[in-house]
Amino acid sequence: MKKALSAGMALLLGLSLLLTGCRRGKDISVQFNANYQGAPPIEAVSVEEGQKLTPPEDPTRPGYNFLGWFLDPGLTTPWDLEEDHVDEAVTLYAGWDRSGGADFAEGVQDRDFSGFRTPEMQEDAYEYQSFFRPDKDGESQPYVGDVIPYYENGTFYFYYLKDGGDSYNHSIYLVTTTDFNAYIEYDNPILAASRAGGQESYFGSGSVVKAGDQYLFFYTARTDALSSAQPEAIHVAMSSSLTSFQRNTLFELTPPEELGPTTAFRDPQASWDPATGNITLIVSTSQGVGTAGIVRFTLDRNLNLLSYDGPLYRDRTDSDVLSAPDCFTLNGHHYLLFTDQTGAMWYAEASSPYGIYRSPKRLEGRLFCNARPITVGEDTYLVGWVRRAEVPSSSQEIAGWGGNLAVQQLTCLEDGTLLLEPAEKIIGGFQQRRTLPADNSTHVYVDGSAEYAEVDALPSYESFLITGEFRYTGTGTFGLVFEGNSRSNKNKYLSLDPANGKAQLLYNERDTLITESSLSLAAGTDHAFTYLQEGSVGMFYLDGQMALTIRVYGTTGKTIRFFAEDNTVLFSSLRQYTRG
Repeated sequence: MKKALSAGMALLLGLSLLLTGCRRGKDISVQFNANYQGAPPIEAVSVEEGQKLTPPEDPTRPGYNFLGWFLDPGLTTPWDLEEDHVDEAVTLYAGWDRSGGADFAEGVQDRDFSGFRTPEMQEDAYEYQSFFRPDKDGESQPYVGDVIPYYENGTFYFYYLKDGGDSYNHSIYLVTTTDFNAYIEYDNPILAASRAGGQESYFGSGSVVKAGDQYLFFYTARTDALSSAQPEAIHVAMSSSLTSFQRNTLFELTPPEELGPTTAFRDPQASWDPATGNITLIVSTSQGVGTAGIVRFTLDRNLNLLSYDGPLYRDRTDSDVLSAPDCFTLNGHHYLLFTDQTGAMWYAEASSPYGIYRSPKRLEGRLFCNARPITVGEDTYLVGWVRRAEVPSSSQEIAGWGGNLAVQQLTCLEDGTLLLEPAEKIIGGFQQRRTLPADNSTHVYVDGSAEYAEVDALPSYESFLITGEFRYTGTGTFGLVFEGNSRSNKNKYLSLDPANGKAQLLYNERDTLITESSLSLAAGTDHAFTYLQEGSVGMFYLDGQMALTIRVYGTTGKTIRFFAEDNTVLFSSLRQYTRG
């Protein structure tokens, strides 16, 4: 009887265990986050514990491709739909990559820079294309100073003060281009400074204007004694050709008595009115520290002075001179552009071409200098030069006069704000897309929330273009690290500081400020950026907002890293291109 009872109990127990094994596990909620600002909500799904996830239909985002689901907003851990099981409540985040980008190039050939061990050796070896640098004169490397742009029949004529080489005291030379990617350099000076001394001992900037059938080249003529009562005057050369000019010895414009003794009278910008035949000149002038300004004159068709029209602008800082002033109109807005003595570029707006100009706004940092505008059809460009270091291995400053010629595109926003953007002609030259490190991932996550963090991102070549986006969540700084050599104190940092509204180039473990520009960022928002580098010249653009020109010597062939401190940052939709 006991054996029968035991057998029955065993049977009941077995049935109970069988039924228990067939019972469903508990349902677990899986949440979905589209992972971009303004995204519509995605309905959660319930998954039986231990089972695989069947996600909802892939989300869509205009202009982006869906990469899949990830366990974190930084996209560091993907969810594998074939292997992963749901064991606990979880939120999955969508990964995105901006649509577009050329096909990957095969067999891209790069020059080997491994043998150039120092920044000086690398700089000497660069073959600049977009950022023109004059050919060497023997062993001497000359540089581009103030650029005087002119355009005609598909060709840009860039006259410039040549510093060093075979140039005597900033004689004026010429280089031409049709696309900002290839330049034709003229060997002989267009205007040579006088070795005999006198008023044309040195040359300064100016402008070229066509009046009727004749080209007029107004320029600054300077004595070799700046302490003299009249160190600078405005001279003119004339021609029926853009490649050769003859000095008009009958013309000289000097400071009017109303100005009093001047320490600067330079950089004329000329415009011609075909209706009257008159020429307007604006000239930068100063009587000393805190007196910098810009004045206006009117000349007739025979270059006779009709009137001194008085001050056009008075500087509101302690500058002792304003360089390369230029009045121009863009999209119905009237502007005055100039560079202060630190190299920073500013613009002021007025309601009329020569009206009262309002308080100026900063346009760029201090390495893109003395730029002047030129308009071709619907495009306006700024043509200037990029400041250099006298010693490329120096970690203290970038303060040398003269450097590489550079062109940026100028855009006017609806409210009149001016914005620098990469020149489309230059960007168009970068067509070959490179494969990226880290299994060709188009995103890099940097978690510097607890301590400073760096992550390897991209290789640095002799010339390259990077586009992408970033999104941050903290309050600290982040950006790009350019490796100078194996010593971290030689690294250069392109640092974005949302809390203080600055984009900065920093040296010496971020202790030395080289240049900066203003920006406005919002946490949790995707910000698009573009970075262009050729040789040691780099240009960073926060799309639709700001530009900053930088110098990063000795970085070719090394690794570019992303960094973050007191911040977490997702860099996404990364693309890298080379010339093609």
